[in-house]
Amino acid sequence: MRVDEVVTQVGAFAPLIMNAVKALIVLILGWIAAGAIGGMVRRRINATPQIDPTLGNFMASLVKWAILAMVLVAVLGIFGIQATSIVAILGAASLAIGLALQGTLSDLAAGVMLVVFRPYKLGQYVDIGGTAGTVKDLNLFTTELVTPDNVQIIVPNGQSWGSVIINYSAHDTRRVDLVFGIDYGDSADEAMKIILDIAKADQRIHDDPEPWVRVTNLGDSSVDLTARLWCAAADYWDVKFEVTKAVKEAFDAKGVSIPYPHSVEIHKEA
Repeated sequence: MRVDEVVTQVGAFAPLIMNAVKALIVLILGWIAAGAIGGMVRRRINATPQIDPTLGNFMASLVKWAILAMVLVAVLGIFGIQATSIVAILGAASLAIGLALQGTLSDLAAGVMLVVFRPYKLGQYVDIGGTAGTVKDLNLFTTELVTPDNVQIIVPNGQSWGSVIINYSAHDTRRVDLVFGIDYGDSADEAMKIILDIAKADQRIHDDPEPWVRVTNLGDSSVDLTARLWCAAADYWDVKFEVTKAVKEAFDAKGVSIPYPHSVEIHKEA
């Protein structure tokens, strides 16, 4: 092949190469700009006390994807594909695209519903269809949860909106239910007084509604006492664990026994 023919062939591909370089630059700059502008929107909204931080993350995600869509149109324009042509192609393929992206579109619609009705917010502890964790992020398509042992869980918004949502942090106060079993030979009144005294001495436990302790079950080997104590939602687990420990220690000190199963071994003589 002659040199002039090689030059001619290289020259024929030069515009395509230049367009590819331009498209790559636009993609990189567009991606950076989308992330930066989305982050700025998040910071501005989160800096306004009157606006829920959940809305800030959602709007940041919406702005980012809108910018990326415009960047994609610009990249296609570099290769000579006009926006009107893109719309025509999308219109002709709308059915196929709708079927292919129905799950994604469902997640998008569910994300909008979650932001509008706000069944949960950032930082709240929720159970979504049997999956529990603290809400870390809510964007256009997914909800990110973090479990108490720091495991990340990604829940599609469509699944979240279509599931039963249990929000443990929705209210400022929660009720702690504790069950203690005592021996039939011990005084139920004395045991209930011990529990009530511990509850009233704990500053985290509310006086209204007042602590409630009753005999709720006569089991096979124990008399079961149920305590219902109200506290701030943030104190729930500390109250549950520490009151349980305090009652156990007080029972030991007062001679109130907590029954437990005993195994009996029968030895047969040979």
